[in-house]
Amino acid sequence: MALIPNRTDKSKTSGDPGGPAPSAEDEVLIREIDEAVRQDDAAAFMKRYGPTLAGVIVLFLAAFGGWLYWQNLEESKLEAQSETLITALDAVEAGDYESASEQVQPLIAQGMPGARAAALFLQAGAALEQGETARAVDLYAMIAADEEIPAALRDLARLREVASNFDEREPADAIAKLEPLAQPGSTFYGSAAELTAIAHLEMGNRDEAGAIFAAIAKDDTLPETLTRRAQQLAGVLGVDAIEDVEALLREEGVLPQEGEEAAGAPR
Repeated sequence: MALIPNRTDKSKTSGDPGGPAPSAEDEVLIREIDEAVRQDDAAAFMKRYGPTLAGVIVLFLAAFGGWLYWQNLEESKLEAQSETLITALDAVEAGDYESASEQVQPLIAQGMPGARAAALFLQAGAALEQGETARAVDLYAMIAADEEIPAALRDLARLREVASNFDEREPADAIAKLEPLAQPGSTFYGSAAELTAIAHLEMGNRDEAGAIFAAIAKDDTLPETLTRRAQQLAGVLGVDAIEDVEALLREEGVLPQEGEEAAGAPR
């Protein structure tokens, strides 16, 4: 490796404020020496690390190419699975439930989790339409037990599993199955809590059922049809689920709206 010569004459260096500046020839020489040093350093670096760096680059390019191929393959599979589901849905609309169920069967064994869940839901719905309740319940249970399927879909399947044969199911079993879903904040809280309250009624637990109906009635995040129904059932069971009686009477038209009486409107 080239070395920069040691300039011992301080009167000729730019570091000496009182000395003369380097000549043009000296500056050119210094630049050439610096460039030679940089070239030697680069050559030494490539000689030492070049093969390793080249290997890393090759591995990166191979991995990137594999990822692109995988992405293309996954997109092709998704498109094929989507087309299968669309064709099956067309069969459902035409009332051909048996054909629809057969068309999505390959997705259950080979499809991605989302496509597999959609296929199972479709088969369960077709089974219910054909009066095969037991098969539908088994299919919903299969979805609920599949940990690869998103949690929201598994919870929906568990709710449908209980609702599909609720009348034939033991009330205690229904309550146990729905317990995780019948908690405030759950995505399916309203429906699960209502079924839980009905199961308590069938077991003769009127107080528990009334308390659940009252809680549903007071939940502003639930659909109004559900809260009104729960409010009425809570009242039948002797539980007051109305927080503002006057507001309810105004809403029902029993009392005039605020401001109407002052304007001379009849009671």
